[in-house]
Amino acid sequence: MAWENEMVLIVRHLVDDLGTTETYDTTRLEESILVGAQLVTLEVDFDKTYTIDVDGPTITPDPTAATRDNAFINLVCLKTAANILCAEAKASAANSMIVQDGPAKIDLTFQFRSKQTAADKAVKAYQDARFQYVAGNGTGGQAVLGPFVNENIGTYPWNF
Repeated sequence: MAWENEMVLIVRHLVDDLGTTETYDTTRLEESILVGAQLVTLEVDFDKTYTIDVDGPTITPDPTAATRDNAFINLVCLKTAANILCAEAKASAANSMIVQDGPAKIDLTFQFRSKQTAADKAVKAYQDARFQYVAGNGTGGQAVLGPFVNENIGTYPWNF
């Protein structure tokens, strides 16, 4: 299926898993994408109804096929990347420690903090994209926040 190739490549870019040696197995990324798709369909109503079979593994209809659903593809890939980066941050938290012996100090918390920052950015990117899709890609609050002038003020008989 086309979604397996395209969406795996997008997720690899989002989690920076590119190069000669890849950290994540392709089959594992496909499973992660299906889990992400299952979670996204609980949060967002799409124009199409997607059937996600994590055990299959299939997404029906294919979102990358003839009539592409870029919103579904992007939201699922962002959610999957956020899930992966959060899991990496959680795993690195176990190795996050500071060892000090007299003046010598070894600080291993930097790796955790950098992974946590990446995870936080990925979660925010997903939440922003989800909100924008749900809000209809419009400019929310433009009419409320724009300048307003009522030209009838002072023209009513009770205004002296």
